[in-house]
Amino acid sequence: MDLAYNRLSLQEPQLLKGKKALIRVDFNVPIKDGKILDDTRIKGAIPTLKFLHERGCSIVILSHMGRPKGKVVEELRLNPVAKRLEELMEIPVKKIDVCIGKEAQEAKKNISSGEILLLENTRFYIEETHNISSFARELANDVDFFVQDAFGCVHRAHASVEGVTHFLPSMMGFLVEKEFEALKNVFIERKKPLTLIVGGAKIGTKIGVIENFLPIADNILIGGGIANTFFNAKGYDVKDSLVELDQAQLAQHILQEAGEESCRIVLPKDIIVAKEISETAETRIVHRKNGEILNDGEKILDIGPESIALFQEILAESETIIWNGPVGLFEFSPFAKGTEALGKAIEKNPNKTIVGGGDSVDAIHRFGLKESGFSHISTGGGAMLEFLEGKMLPGISSLRANVEL
Repeated sequence: MDLAYNRLSLQEPQLLKGKKALIRVDFNVPIKDGKILDDTRIKGAIPTLKFLHERGCSIVILSHMGRPKGKVVEELRLNPVAKRLEELMEIPVKKIDVCIGKEAQEAKKNISSGEILLLENTRFYIEETHNISSFARELANDVDFFVQDAFGCVHRAHASVEGVTHFLPSMMGFLVEKEFEALKNVFIERKKPLTLIVGGAKIGTKIGVIENFLPIADNILIGGGIANTFFNAKGYDVKDSLVELDQAQLAQHILQEAGEESCRIVLPKDIIVAKEISETAETRIVHRKNGEILNDGEKILDIGPESIALFQEILAESETIIWNGPVGLFEFSPFAKGTEALGKAIEKNPNKTIVGGGDSVDAIHRFGLKESGFSHISTGGGAMLEFLEGKMLPGISSLRANVEL
């Protein structure tokens, strides 16, 4: 993987003073009845925005919200975001209902030093996700430089993410630079033992990460629905559990490749099963390694106490831990013990601990774990996965040729 991305840090104030900045952020926050339920992503962009504001830049902000598929969807307008951003920045934020056209052009031309302009949801335009050059060019008009601070989007080759960099000097914002450095250092430092925890529902979304880590990881702990696919590949009947039957051959290949790389893949020894998914579900422990089997109608929904103890032991001895995906259906109390126990074990580890993926971050908050207990919590699940797979991220790699103002 090529980690030598050229970048111009925002720590070059003499180049920025009094100029007009176009910044891509990720303000795709959950909203219900017009109220923001979680403003973490908005807060994540504040350091970069304040840095630019304090240096007299006028700021034009781009963001998407949801998946309107190129159409205007009233509930996906950025008006609540503008209100919350105004509160956090403690200065007025002007919001307009378009991204391009005469109104947008005039608004960009007329903002003064230190003012903030928020354009409308970029995904109201079909040209955004298709990365249409003319749309990107119009977004880039009437500004001096571009700042990429939307890590949750940098794996997307969209017009406001990658396209605009072809028309403007471009650089990383503080959030993207922080993410990039934290993830890059996993591969550079390779502090051992290195343990990767992979959970969640589908192996297809994590296969690239697993394969990329086979040569460098000491342990790969697998839980969630992904573990069921490995169980099936090893001939264990998972009954009514979530499983990808068509991925058995792929799982077998990973197990074989892990042996060749001397990477230990650890599957749960015991599992929590139930016939229904609810807060009142009756559960039982099945000791898979002892030859015990599931009954008809049962589903695997968490890892068992023996597996928790084994995973905790491995995590306690690890110098580097990367966690992506829960090991059980933690939204329901009967199936939350595995994910909660591993989260606490990672929180206690004083070494490098990186967490990514929406479900993993949700688990941290649900179980009251301290964010300060983790070295790095990624703001972009998909982007983090693709980076860990060794893929180039369009929203970052496109900054290479655009580092001079």
